[in-house]
Amino acid sequence: MKAVVWQGVGDIRLDDVPDPTIQERTDAIVEITASAICGTDLHFVRGTMSGMVEGTILGHEAVGIVREVGDDVRNLRPGDRVVIPSTVGCGYCSYCRAGYFAQCDNANPNGPGAGTCFFGGPQTTGPVDGLQAEFARIPFANVGPVWLPENVTDDEAIMLSDIYPTAWFGCRLAEIGDGDTVLVLGAGPVGQFAITSAFQQGAGRVLCIDGVASRLEQARSRGAEIINFNAEDPVEVVKELTGGIGVDRVVEAVGVDAQRPKSGPAAEKAEQQASAFAQERDQVAPEQNPDGDTWVAGDAPSQALQWAVEAVAKAGSIGIIGVYPPQMTAFPTGQAMNKNLTVKMGNCHHRRYLPKLVDLVRTGAVDPATVLTQTESIPSVLEAYETFDRRESGWTKVVLS
Repeated sequence: MKAVVWQGVGDIRLDDVPDPTIQERTDAIVEITASAICGTDLHFVRGTMSGMVEGTILGHEAVGIVREVGDDVRNLRPGDRVVIPSTVGCGYCSYCRAGYFAQCDNANPNGPGAGTCFFGGPQTTGPVDGLQAEFARIPFANVGPVWLPENVTDDEAIMLSDIYPTAWFGCRLAEIGDGDTVLVLGAGPVGQFAITSAFQQGAGRVLCIDGVASRLEQARSRGAEIINFNAEDPVEVVKELTGGIGVDRVVEAVGVDAQRPKSGPAAEKAEQQASAFAQERDQVAPEQNPDGDTWVAGDAPSQALQWAVEAVAKAGSIGIIGVYPPQMTAFPTGQAMNKNLTVKMGNCHHRRYLPKLVDLVRTGAVDPATVLTQTESIPSVLEAYETFDRRESGWTKVVLS
């Protein structure tokens, strides 16, 4: 079968690989009808998330049709259409039973202390082959995949695999409540859903910071008050829009590949930090292999974290769902402490939220496909990766048919 395979930093290929087979009684084989490229996939190619194993199939978002099940998969049968959550959980350990599927004691083959197991990730997460392939082996399929009703399309369902639950989780981490003024950092796909989720969870106002005009326009269409960090100082604008107080809650949906401002009033301050940012980048991405303007690591790893702490009001709360590797140590701890902030972060427990979100889509309460901007067939996947990597206008979310 064809699959997108990680061969090294800056080196991914569309390869022929063996078809997956049932290995455990709780496995299923799913024919993938839609997958997607996520910003996390780009971390692996840029080198800002290290530890990838050569030959690992990429991808952790997918919709598909069950083709084969192990003897202990009693809730699915061949022919069922399912959405596959990005993180893997066993369903019976104490963490899974409490809803903390991303911290399952049994899914990660590296042991209970290893933390999150997800598809297509580095050695520390398994590795488990990913979902950008024609077929995939799904471990713990008796727990993970969620059955899809016929009126939920692939384009809608693929957003439920990772980015919508992650955004919902980020808003929960930020403790959003009725009437809150919320700042979403990043207008990529997760940021778009964070805007929607914030309103769904009671926010009165949502502000959004990004540096890509097309993404900001999409955020505006969702009801957000937009701020372009390449045209204005984002923290000053947030303070101005909130009477000098700052926002109540922040959802940080950027992560380690943050970009610093290149123009406008915020660029000078960012330039003064350029040396520190460069040291951070070398720390989180000791191996880099850029190809011109492709596969270039973000030049300001802690920028979004700094803005989050600066823009939130005293006693406010921050939910961090942007991805950071274990090597990332930069965080404005002192400023956060002096403002009595609550800071929560982590990997999403996708399976915990999927049933509710599938139901919201099924009933028409939300249309997740509005985030989708590009659909590519498998033969052009490498070109799609490169274009998405360069943050080109209009490329917010890419789905692979």
